[in-house]
Amino acid sequence: SNNEELEEIASADLRYLAVPALLGALTLRQVEPGRRLEHLQSARCHFCRFLRLCHSYGLGTFRLPPASPTGEEGPGGPATGGPSSAQPSLVAMAASRQAKIERYKQKKELENRLASMRTCVESGQADEDQIREFYLLEIQRWITTSLEEIESIDQEMVIVRSRGAAKQPPAPAHGTSRPARAPLKPFILTRDAAQAKVLGAGYPSLPTMTVDDWYEQRRRQGVTSSQSVPPRTPGVTDEELQKQQQEKKEEEDDEEALQKARSWDDWKDTHPRGYGNRQNMG
Repeated sequence: SNNEELEEIASADLRYLAVPALLGALTLRQVEPGRRLEHLQSARCHFCRFLRLCHSYGLGTFRLPPASPTGEEGPGGPATGGPSSAQPSLVAMAASRQAKIERYKQKKELENRLASMRTCVESGQADEDQIREFYLLEIQRWITTSLEEIESIDQEMVIVRSRGAAKQPPAPAHGTSRPARAPLKPFILTRDAAQAKVLGAGYPSLPTMTVDDWYEQRRRQGVTSSQSVPPRTPGVTDEELQKQQQEKKEEEDDEEALQKARSWDDWKDTHPRGYGNRQNMG
């Protein structure tokens, strides 16, 4: 209660003053990335509540942190303090560094004293004065820890907010969105129309489509890649297509293809058509 003094609290009940600080430390251990900002805000509230409680009982000499993180915009606009608060001077930075060093020294000293008294208190051999001193030292240690955690929370909240703003997708420009592409249905790809008539009577019945029809459909949809196989000319067989490719290679002065073609011509001059395939007919 705000109406009582520190001396009015029983020695065994002093440890309950650190409950808000324990809640803040427990909240910081939550590992839900999507709710990190919410956990940081909740932990900061717990630590601030603990520091205000200690300040009201006169435990320790420290400055209470602001109710909201430094640099956070409230409902009325930017946080008070002006441009100088956003860019601290070298004197303020040096004072903050010195305060951190002093807190670290105090914390190490408190931890050493608590370690020497913990065994005696936990075993039940300590008297009331020792128990009271032990819990007061524990509260002093949590005060130092709370001040450090609040400073770290304020820095992390800035990072979390900036990261959340960077993850927001930019608004799409007007008129640049591409239309949704209709999903392709399964079908049987055939070589020509005659094969399509034969393969189209199976079960389950699937639509058939020749290679030429498929290329034409892809061309109309505008999805044919420039690196894909060039569309076939209707009515051209595989043999004629191979001849066209051979002639194209010869026109491009492909030495290997040209030499192969010359060797084939020489072989045909000395071997009649069907040579070697007479099936023992003499």
